[in-house]
Amino acid sequence: MEAEIRSTGRLPAAFLTPGSSSFMDFMSTHAPEQLPGNRSLPPVEGAVQAPHGTTIVAATFAGGVVLAGDRRATMGNVIAQRDVEKVFPADEYSAVGIAGTAGLAVEMVKLFQLELEHFEKVEGSTLSLEGKANRLSTMIRSNLGMALQGLAVVPMFAGYDVDRDRGRIFSYDVTGGRSEEYGFAGVGSGSVFARGALKKLYREEMTEEQAATVVLQALYDAADDDSATGGPDMTRRIYPIVATITQDGYRRLGEDEVSGLAQAVYDGRLQQPNGPQAPAS
Repeated sequence: MEAEIRSTGRLPAAFLTPGSSSFMDFMSTHAPEQLPGNRSLPPVEGAVQAPHGTTIVAATFAGGVVLAGDRRATMGNVIAQRDVEKVFPADEYSAVGIAGTAGLAVEMVKLFQLELEHFEKVEGSTLSLEGKANRLSTMIRSNLGMALQGLAVVPMFAGYDVDRDRGRIFSYDVTGGRSEEYGFAGVGSGSVFARGALKKLYREEMTEEQAATVVLQALYDAADDDSATGGPDMTRRIYPIVATITQDGYRRLGEDEVSGLAQAVYDGRLQQPNGPQAPAS
């Protein structure tokens, strides 16, 4: 295809032929070897050592949804990176948090962003939030071959549903199976601890600031018990990525804003190392 463009100076017929509005479908037809899931991998013995992202959490609040991720990537028992970013905007009203094999996950997010942008340009309108969640499910399923060799990607998808006027959260398994989560969710190695914290602290009518604080508390608890999850690093000034999606769109909280919330959480832990306590009755 590239050679045809160079020789004629024109776009190949494939670009001018009406068809699906899906960029993935276009690539599957005309350049399938370029898609991540179609790459052939040699058989391997034992686990493949590649940097892995760990814990992502999300919670809905009155007016939207918050998505947050820690900054640590691990490779076996080694900290591979302390400041990796795991939360990305998908489009104006949605975001993706990644867990699993970091390199493949970032590549999948970029392809997903392109898929949504391509659809909007071709159709002249955006996909519904359900439609976006389904597109991501298809992309995860296409990575199943790599997942079976230990290179799994398990993202979390969250967004503001303009039709229902509320935030929504979707989780996935390695086969692309999609589930809608209500209230809060977590994915990654520390998610079991994070979900325990969210279960006790979550309130439906939280404000945006309260929701951001709650997900930071959840990540702090996850880091407390899971060595692959990194909590707020006060000495290096490395803080979790926190983003909100409301009717005004996607917004990543600034470092000063997150550091202030993280400092408040840290100060509270000096008095209560196990974090805030839920009432007994």
